[in-house]
Amino acid sequence: MPRVLAVDVGTSSVRAQVFGAEAYEHEPARREYAGEDDPARIVELVRETVNEAVAAEQYDAVGGSCFGHSLVALDDSGRPLTEILGWRDTRSADAAARLAAELDADAVHARTGCHIHTSYWPAKLAWLAAERPDVFRSARRFVSFSDFLYAELLGRAVPTSMSMASATGLLELHARAWDQEWLATLGLEAERLPEISDEAVNGWYPALLDGACSNLGAGCVTRERAALMVGTSGAFRTVYESSEPRARPGLFVHWVDDARIVEGGSLSDGGSVVQWLGQTLKDPDGSLANRDPGSHGLTFLALLGGERSPGWHQHARGAIEGLTFDTTPLDLRQAALEGVAFRFAEVAELMPEVEEVVATGGALLRDADWLQIMSDALGRPLTVSGVKEASLRGAAVVALERLGHSPPPGALGRVVEPRPDRADAYRAARERQRRLYEAAMGSRTN
Repeated sequence: MPRVLAVDVGTSSVRAQVFGAEAYEHEPARREYAGEDDPARIVELVRETVNEAVAAEQYDAVGGSCFGHSLVALDDSGRPLTEILGWRDTRSADAAARLAAELDADAVHARTGCHIHTSYWPAKLAWLAAERPDVFRSARRFVSFSDFLYAELLGRAVPTSMSMASATGLLELHARAWDQEWLATLGLEAERLPEISDEAVNGWYPALLDGACSNLGAGCVTRERAALMVGTSGAFRTVYESSEPRARPGLFVHWVDDARIVEGGSLSDGGSVVQWLGQTLKDPDGSLANRDPGSHGLTFLALLGGERSPGWHQHARGAIEGLTFDTTPLDLRQAALEGVAFRFAEVAELMPEVEEVVATGGALLRDADWLQIMSDALGRPLTVSGVKEASLRGAAVVALERLGHSPPPGALGRVVEPRPDRADAYRAARERQRRLYEAAMGSRTN
């Protein structure tokens, strides 16, 4: 029976495990890091993790999952000229606003499935050309971090996957090639971008976008079953087969492979909000189980890391309304968790075809209070995923599929039901957040 090595490189840790044909999980090898943007350092941590996971085990292929939207400029020798420019880097906000004013933003979204936004390559490249022109001009190639990682591990240049290319915002969806209007606008030759291929190199299949892998690992592979993931960031996504992807307002759509797409909305605030709370406040005392959104008088606009879905405003910032001298750390924690949940509800509303929602991601699965708040905010049941490391398992699933095997879907756990007696309070609180959002954004168009 086949055995595959799966590697998952996230924004805060790397995990690796050798899986059998059923893709059953056991405790993976792991290295943690926080805010790391040195590509060489993360490569070193990946090597350590893979070596620990493999030990003396044999495997037939390697499947990869990696954070997306990252940009690294390389010199003629393949050495990095920049740090990792990731999705959390909003320095290109002004560049994105200029591009949105110059181009037909709706047409760009329709062609590429991506909004003009700091998350994606076009804004980062425009910023790099304006702010660090010597680096932009001297760069031989621009790649995703996963491409640099594979080149370092395998000792040769490697193609980028269709999944990772689609998540750059530079890929024309229907041509499945680099978008010609973007290349002309940015003054960029296609030769400076990676080759696109899903073929294995020395047994290593090019890494896929971690979000798509999360759905595959959790078994969310139809339009009707969405994965609601909270890790460092958050996302509400579906993966399904399609030959004609169509971008819908407020949402992204990327290729997963030659037959499947991933569609949904991303939030920059997820577990990062919980981390911020822990760093900012003293430990809040008490449980949230018996509190509703009317108990604290706060409205928390969870845009501390900026906005992606559904508004994609370049310069968005978070806000808290209703602070008084009586506000407690527990009040703030509750309001923040509700604030993230209400942003998820805005995204879910754009995908009415979804019938079942599966909760996944460590930041959410570890917090029973947040699971209940999320269910109440969405007004629908949440099925808790039984998969601990969905992106890691998803990388294994992809590799096994390409070897001709079909692992069983990810296990599911308990169902968290929305509380009917809290429905009115949550509807009212969500409406207060909408009003705060509109006031904070004002007439802002970018």
